[in-house]
This record gives sequence, C-alpha cells and structure tokens, in this order.
Amino acid sequence: MTSRTAVTVSGTLVVTAYAALLAVNALVLDPLAAVPGKSLPEIYDTVDAMGNSVAQDVVGVLVTVGIGVALAVASAFIGLSDRYSTHMIAVMHLGLVALGALATFQSGFFLGMDVADAFGVSGGAHGPWAGVLYGTSLAALVAIPAVLFVTNVQTLRRARSAA
Repeated sequence: MTSRTAVTVSGTLVVTAYAALLAVNALVLDPLAAVPGKSLPEIYDTVDAMGNSVAQDVVGVLVTVGIGVALAVASAFIGLSDRYSTHMIAVMHLGLVALGALATFQSGFFLGMDVADAFGVSGGAHGPWAGVLYGTSLAALVAIPAVLFVTNVQTLRRARSAA
C-alpha cells in the first residue's frame, strides 16, 4: 500500500468515524444526558406527543452526516486519481474534520431543540461528546497549517539539494 492510499483510506475512515459519533451523540447520547432517568423510547415518545417529529430529526442528522461522508469519499476519489499530493489529500480530510464542528453545532438543533421544548431543559449540549467532536475539529484545524508547513520545508530542502 502506498502512502497516498494509506492517507486516503485513513482520512476517509476518520471522517466517517467523526460522522458516526456525531450521529450517535445527536440521536442517542445527548438526549439521554438531557433527560436522565428516561429511556430513549420514552424521550422519543414524549417529543412526538408534543407535536414534533423525531423521524424528521433523525433524517436531518443523517443527511448532515451523510454529506460529510460523501465529501470524504469524493476526496478519496480525487486523492486516488493522482491529481494531488499525499499532503494535500491529508489537508482535504483534515478540512472536513474541521468543518465537522459546524455540522456538530447544526445537528444539535434537530432533536436537541425538540427535547429541550418537550422536557424544559436547556438547548445546549448535555454530555461530553459534543466537546470531543469540537476538540477533534479544533485539532484538525491546527493540523492543517502544520501539514502545509512541513510540506513547504520538504519542498525547500528538495529544491536546495537539487541546486
């Protein structure tokens, strides 16, 4: 396996894992943390009884994470087509993880707001997992210039040794 393939596959897997955690957090972990002592079916039934649609919330979250996974797969195809260097493939996937913070924030409005309305709790994150997602996005955002800096240094060293 070449380094290009390894970076492409691992980048796609990281984005997919981020998306999976985002979905599980938005649809399972956060509602359970928001309303301790209630089961997930009880929470969902109460939300539906209040006139909101859990099914629409689920679709909204799944579309959000599906877009991220689709962009990761598209980045993988671009990376495997030999158009970009290994470093640029890594930057593309890091960018998607960094943008995951926006998806995390946005996905909290689907079921999160309905749970807040149904149970009179705050609309913010209730468990630690949103923080994990935001921290991961921040780390990816910091890693982008680091990867570009290393790429620049390597390019300059090659240019000097060739001269």
